Amino acid sequence: MKKYTLAVALTLAGWSSFAQNVDKLIQAKDVERIIKTLSADDMQGRATFTPGIDKAATFIEGEFKKIGLEPFKGNTGYRQNFSMTHIAPLKSNVSVNGTIVPAEHVAIAAGASFDWSNNADVQVVKIGAEQNFQQEYRNYMRSGKKTLLLIDPHFEAFFKRLQAYIGRGTTTFDDNAATNPQQIVMVLGTYNEVKSYEVSYQTKAEKQPLFNVAGMIKGKSKPDEYVVFAGHYDHLGIIQSAAGDSIANGADDDASGTTAMITLAKYYKQLHNNERTLIFVAFCAEEIGGYGSQYFSKQLNPDQTVAMFNIEMIGKPSKWGTNSAFITGFERSDFGEILQRNLQGTAFKFYPDPYPQQNLFYRSDNATLARLGVPAHTISTDQIDTDKYYHSVDDELSTLDVNNITATIRAIALSSRSIVAGQDTPKRIAKLEQ
Repeated sequence: MKKYTLAVALTLAGWSSFAQNVDKLIQAKDVERIIKTLSADDMQGRATFTPGIDKAATFIEGEFKKIGLEPFKGNTGYRQNFSMTHIAPLKSNVSVNGTIVPAEHVAIAAGASFDWSNNADVQVVKIGAEQNFQQEYRNYMRSGKKTLLLIDPHFEAFFKRLQAYIGRGTTTFDDNAATNPQQIVMVLGTYNEVKSYEVSYQTKAEKQPLFNVAGMIKGKSKPDEYVVFAGHYDHLGIIQSAAGDSIANGADDDASGTTAMITLAKYYKQLHNNERTLIFVAFCAEEIGGYGSQYFSKQLNPDQTVAMFNIEMIGKPSKWGTNSAFITGFERSDFGEILQRNLQGTAFKFYPDPYPQQNLFYRSDNATLARLGVPAHTISTDQIDTDKYYHSVDDELSTLDVNNITATIRAIALSSRSIVAGQDTPKRIAKLEQ
């Protein structure tokens, strides 16, 4: 009994020491400084292929240097440079039933120039006011079929946002991007019957640079086992103006997650006790297809990657209130169970994803490594089904709860410690699981 009591006392003492370290080393003022910088107007919304994303990368590099991280293996600096082909739209003309459709009522998603003239291989479908526009749109985008999509004016507000987004063009790793077969033409309007249509779409393809920002702390006894902490630092940039504001600052999405990643890097560097190698990475191009994480996943051996903590949108309390967050794909491994076990004695709790219909597990930067078998999960607090600031110009620091962000970062620090120390290894996820 005395031995048991002593063991419990030592465990509690160890936990208390960790908790004190977390409270001392992870402070709200530093969290606010980082997220304020990343979401400031002078970052111009951090859109891919803009000066704003370059400025954000430079800031993150500076933070990594101050912390004292090593560059990721194979890199001489913190930037993980690569290039992709960007397909930019030049000109389009659409007519239905012999009448030209105004440009403001047209949105086209395609990987190359094309022309239609009542093509037999084009499906013509309508999305009525009673349907779920987002779900129907995603289905047709995944179908791979040439589609003329007629959208009820009921969805005008969402259509405008979508139009601005896809109007930036498409991006691909494929050098032969012009062979991309996707052709989706969306027309906003009411059409009882479509008797004829004509579409002409012209694009320009060019190589453009992209860059993740990555650093690491080598493990002491298990340097060839990796634990990844990540967040994406890109956002939407300049979008349709609302009340004079056109900058989508992306404070929650995902300056909050990037801030968490940087803060955790500083925390673990100061502790200097990680047995496994820790990799800290800010992903680019998440908003246009997750290309940064796709490239990153090819630079390390997934079988040596023990776990990935992908942090996305932790700026506001979850549906359960403060001191709580959810983990996507909770049921796919025991990652969440390990984290919760490490939080015993605290007020914080991790929950399974409450929004399964949103398919969040495969909609963020954890997805690529998860498909390769890594226990790669996203941690979030966002009430995505009701978040009125999501992908808007109102996603600013003033809408966030810095104390909530700080509490969540501290919880991740505490809950990850047994994985970082090499004591716990989450179960693998089935490779190529969909």
